[in-house]
Amino acid sequence: MKHHPDAGQRQILAAIESERALLMDAARPEAMKRLAERGRLSARARIARLVDPGSFDEIGALAASEPEAGKLPPRQTSPADGVVTGTARIDGRPVVILSQDFSVFGGSIGKLGSAKTQRMVKIAIRRGIPMVLMLDGGGHRIQGGQNSRHFAHANGMFHDLARASGWVPMVALMLGAGFAGPTNYAGLADFVVMVRGQSVMGLAGPALVKAGTGEDADQETLGGAEVQVDKQGLADLGVANEDEAFAAARQFLSYLPGNARKSLPFVPTDDPSDRGDDALLDILPDSTRRAYDMRRVIAGIADVDSLFELKPTFAGNIITTFARLGGRPVGFIANQPMRAGGILDANACEKGAHFIALCDAFGLPLVSMIDVPGFYIGSTAERTTLGRRSAKLIFEWGHASVPRVSVVIRKGFGLGYFAMNGGRAFDADACFAWPSAQICAMSIEGAIDVAFRKDYMAAPDPQARRQQMIEETRAQTASIHAAEGFGVDDVIDPRTTRRRIIEIFDQVPPRRENDHPPKFRSIAPI
Repeated sequence: MKHHPDAGQRQILAAIESERALLMDAARPEAMKRLAERGRLSARARIARLVDPGSFDEIGALAASEPEAGKLPPRQTSPADGVVTGTARIDGRPVVILSQDFSVFGGSIGKLGSAKTQRMVKIAIRRGIPMVLMLDGGGHRIQGGQNSRHFAHANGMFHDLARASGWVPMVALMLGAGFAGPTNYAGLADFVVMVRGQSVMGLAGPALVKAGTGEDADQETLGGAEVQVDKQGLADLGVANEDEAFAAARQFLSYLPGNARKSLPFVPTDDPSDRGDDALLDILPDSTRRAYDMRRVIAGIADVDSLFELKPTFAGNIITTFARLGGRPVGFIANQPMRAGGILDANACEKGAHFIALCDAFGLPLVSMIDVPGFYIGSTAERTTLGRRSAKLIFEWGHASVPRVSVVIRKGFGLGYFAMNGGRAFDADACFAWPSAQICAMSIEGAIDVAFRKDYMAAPDPQARRQQMIEETRAQTASIHAAEGFGVDDVIDPRTTRRRIIEIFDQVPPRRENDHPPKFRSIAPI
């Protein structure tokens, strides 16, 4: 594009806008056709589906590499250098947006695309606004990366993402190919969504894996949603289509402030704070060996229709869900008796620890709903390095500064009771027990078999004596005794749980004073 030196402002602007129009979807029918044949939206169409109408202001649309002799202008061969970036609003609140363009060199990251991406992170940090990454492409663009003159510089992208962590909410929507760099971006995000049957992520795609290791594996086997959402937990949510991914991003952000220094976003509710749900009295089965759905308990306490669960298909023995209480966003962490009795294994500890850190970073009070038989034991558990991974859950409770309340619903056994913030373990603002609670150092049957086997085996009827000892011990674990010893603040009517928690969160300050020793940092047990 050339401008006559005497051209007026209007003429120059018109010429620039004509150039800009060539970069839009309407001017690229062949590229859009190829995307449509793959069942994909364009980068700009995705942004339009996610953000408030008319709110997107693009940054770097005219960025272009140096032209090459005899070739088309770079703005036409590599529009926006493969990534559309800018700011917008979601539900009226400002956000930074980045959307990779698969139609440009497969969404790979070029030199200027990398610079634009890094600038978006810096804008999010400086302005203190959330960031949404829509990822659909490979890692570094091979055509421009196999040159140490360029690649040796690296860049500060990961440095800045690490600095942004805990300051602004970060969402990664994996909308297609996401191997290499995009996977590392997602690994540093707070919330990661994959589209089932469409999204893949991992450190290397099939071709590179084959070249580097000789292994033959397709994309789904390496990093499809069944692997990364359901089995590994690298992503938080698997959805059926892109519109569900956009809806999940909006819902996730609705529970969080724009940054860690802003107030929580309250949502007015007509759900009474003193609502007592009679169903809570009947949820628990008579036998402690029978399961029930802890989600029903949480739903009976939280504001109506306010739950938004993270990692619902991974480590199902623990539940981590956003909710609201009296309009205030909170985080519920709960054992799920329907999966392995709610026992804590390595994956559950990782999942719980990350959730505590997320809530603590952005100021969401925590509610721990306890029905835990302890930690998973045995050689299989030890091979998962559970001793260190369980410490992550304990570590995060010890560093959290947000208000927290614990409620023992049924079992509170062993070190698992500690790790779920039971009793005085982590100075809860309130610790309650339901009448059904049983609290002790280990499973009652196990305790009798370990400590008193010789005694009951010496009885005329060993099994009858064993059962008698079990019943005698069970009576000592009852909730009334926990209150007598002041290990819990009170045994409460389950129907008052909602009111009691709301009142406590209304009374306590949003953060505790930092009472850590004058160290520079803690060392996470990872």
